Amino acid sequence: MPTILGQNQYGKAENRVVKITRDGATHHIKDLNVSVALSGDMDEVHYSGSNAHVLPTDTTKNTVYAFAKEYGIESAEQFGIHLARHFVTSQEPIHRARIRIEEYAWERIETSDANSRFIGADEVKHSFVRKGQETRLTQITFDGENWEVISGLKDLVVMNSTNSEFWGYVKDKYTTLKEAYDRILATQVASRWRFNWTDDEQKMPNWEKSYEQVRKHMLQAFAETYSLSLQQTLYQMGARIINNRSEIDEVRFSLPNKHHFLVDLEPFGLKNDNEVYFAADRPYGLIEATVLRDGCEARIPVDLTNL
Repeated sequence: MPTILGQNQYGKAENRVVKITRDGATHHIKDLNVSVALSGDMDEVHYSGSNAHVLPTDTTKNTVYAFAKEYGIESAEQFGIHLARHFVTSQEPIHRARIRIEEYAWERIETSDANSRFIGADEVKHSFVRKGQETRLTQITFDGENWEVISGLKDLVVMNSTNSEFWGYVKDKYTTLKEAYDRILATQVASRWRFNWTDDEQKMPNWEKSYEQVRKHMLQAFAETYSLSLQQTLYQMGARIINNRSEIDEVRFSLPNKHHFLVDLEPFGLKNDNEVYFAADRPYGLIEATVLRDGCEARIPVDLTNL
């Protein structure tokens, strides 16, 4: 045979599941987009078309919804762990499961006292507005023995309107950019972090608390760093997370520099004292790097596009 089968996987992608937990009049929402990918002893289905080892992708979809009821959704990570363990341990041909989850956050709508009284309730506890700040992410991989949990976020847009400079850079005949000693620094954060929890003998992290704390340290580092470059800010964000969260060994960032250029108002007889900017969406500088705990190896893929 002149060809052989290489890496392969299959599953049901983007299963949208919304779980409502009813605690009396107070409701809680978990809104997930779950993708399942399974691999293992799947040579024959590719060579001959035999489905003897194939768990239908429709079954994986049904499992996602059934598990939302059976186990609930404590966190995206915990839900992914339940699914990965099930697929690997219940199906002999399946040797590895990868679960990718996006989580969309909701928050309660604050209502006026008048409206609350009108409907006969002290407080409305079942109405929400979708948060638009970022999307939470996690990827769970299990091979029957070892776990890998990589969580993160995307589309978190942040800005410092001052305390940022950019000067002293290399200049050649193509350089037109002027040095800046007071500029806007803005980016749209995409980040992933890898947990050092890898087997069931270890104490499992508190996934919800960990996410909240990582996000907090990330934002605080962005706000509190007097930045001479976006690279410097990136490193401070990663270092703050590693230094404060013992459950995390590696953080990777992809930070597009959302450029803001001062508008030339002199033709109109006006002075622009760092007040009016043009926000350019492209082209943009793209700053990417990994920050590691000393002694650890990098395992998060360099390209975050499909992670």
